[in-house]
Amino acid sequence: MSRILMAIATMAICIPPVAAQEAPPRTPLLTLEQALGLAKSASPALDAASADLRARSAARTIAGLRPNPSLEAETENVAGSGPYRGFESAETTVGLALPIELGGKRSARIGVADAQGTRARVDAAIAEADVTLRVTHAYIAAVAAERRLGVAREQAQIAGEAYRAASVRVAAGRASPIEQQRADVLRINMDAASARAERDAVVARETLARFIGRPVNTGLDLAWFDRIDGYGPSAPTNVNGTLALAAADADVATADAQVRLARSQRIGDVTLKAGARRLEATNDNAAVFGVSVPLPLFSNGSASVAQARAELDGAEARRRMARLEAEQAVASAAAEVANAAADARNAAGPALASAVEAARIARIGYREGKFGQLELLDAERTLTETRAAAIDALAAWHDARARLQRLTSAASPITKD
Repeated sequence: MSRILMAIATMAICIPPVAAQEAPPRTPLLTLEQALGLAKSASPALDAASADLRARSAARTIAGLRPNPSLEAETENVAGSGPYRGFESAETTVGLALPIELGGKRSARIGVADAQGTRARVDAAIAEADVTLRVTHAYIAAVAAERRLGVAREQAQIAGEAYRAASVRVAAGRASPIEQQRADVLRINMDAASARAERDAVVARETLARFIGRPVNTGLDLAWFDRIDGYGPSAPTNVNGTLALAAADADVATADAQVRLARSQRIGDVTLKAGARRLEATNDNAAVFGVSVPLPLFSNGSASVAQARAELDGAEARRRMARLEAEQAVASAAAEVANAAADARNAAGPALASAVEAARIARIGYREGKFGQLELLDAERTLTETRAAAIDALAAWHDARARLQRLTSAASPITKD
């Protein structure tokens, strides 16, 4: 009878791990592309960017409008003394005043509005790229948590089988009670790790759900997580097309337009006036014409031009800084992606295969009495750590590639319904 129990126990110990075998995916799956689409339609950041674009469009319309004329009316020679008592000698004038902008102020305003509109479009593209990065990170974290949960459950199952086998060996008098205690400690730890991994997976799904605006009740694309299909986009030698440089260029263009506007404002506007006057004393009418020209006695606009020029110099300096930072960031991100890809391939490939094989051999040796329980537990612990390292390496590669794609994103505006 004891031999039958021993055979059952050793068979339980020798069951190979099933972590390398993919469970059939649940359908339907929530892919990364679908998560990005849902997040973009529910993102308040993109709603704000869209509102800013509409505001800039309205500002462009306002900049192109000409000054409104004024309707003027005045009455003279009334409520005085002598012949000017009452309204008998009143002179009433009604007319229009039409401001005439000189110096190209209207075109300069339009130039500023156009530059600010370009900056708003770049900001919208930046907002979209940032949402893409955050959702991608959340999706990677959710998939990695699912992977860790699967590994933790499998290891808890194996630990439970090892505990039952050790109990059988101890009951048959073929092993020391300490062996059962070790197996019990391992079982307890693996159960706790499984519960912790389950909580982490719930939190990761809830985080992703906040971004996409709905609960994540479907499966995730685990096969996508396991693929390493390249090192991502290459670092460009010219970063002018990236969002960071597009934003700096837009700031320079806006500052340059502000300089032209300040220069145009140094030239005073002329106001033309025309009207009709009614003379009550003689019951006659007369035409009235006038012109108003400002005198630049106290402010001639030179200080405004100097301020605008200084702001333009600062914008150009910040653009040079942005270029250097962008080139360095892209180069560092590209190297990080390459290193992460190599680590992921090693951890999920040769290292994991070696750990799986070592655990298999340890189980066989334990069954045949060639290895002790300590060797078996050490092999199982190494396998667990290697699986966790493989998941971490894959997550690090996906994160690094997402950051590189964010840095090299083209400066294209968002399209939002």
